[in-house]
Amino acid sequence: MKANYIDDFEEWKQDFFFSAPVQVRFSETDMFGHVNNTVPIAYFEFARIEFMKEMGLMQRWLEAGNELFPVVADMQVDFVQQVFFDEKLDVHVKIARVGTSSVDVHYWTVNEKGETCFTGRGAIVQISKKTGKGHPWTDGDIELLRSGQLAIAKK
Repeated sequence: MKANYIDDFEEWKQDFFFSAPVQVRFSETDMFGHVNNTVPIAYFEFARIEFMKEMGLMQRWLEAGNELFPVVADMQVDFVQQVFFDEKLDVHVKIARVGTSSVDVHYWTVNEKGETCFTGRGAIVQISKKTGKGHPWTDGDIELLRSGQLAIAKK
């Protein structure tokens, strides 16, 4: 398995400290009985939101009067093996890189046997509602994003 954002797979997967469980619904499968190729992005979204809630960022973005919100700038999914109806998966999430107003989020999805099903990555940009452009993270945000996984791992 070789995705362009993973140099050493064994090393890469050790940096994940957060995961969210999902169970494959019948409606997420295609005529061949496996998960449709669009569905992992929805799984990534669910896990990313849960991750951002754990760090407290999602609550802040949802506060009344808040002028900032996150948008997905790009998304990549790499399919490693087929997944079928009713399988239970864990979608792991980590922040791989923090930019000025963006973060590169990585995803690793495994089945109940611990086998890799999908990997992925995507850029999330914090946008200003007023300008419609990227809004820089505060120093506190950067610290939270860089250390958030460690705090989550200690829970």
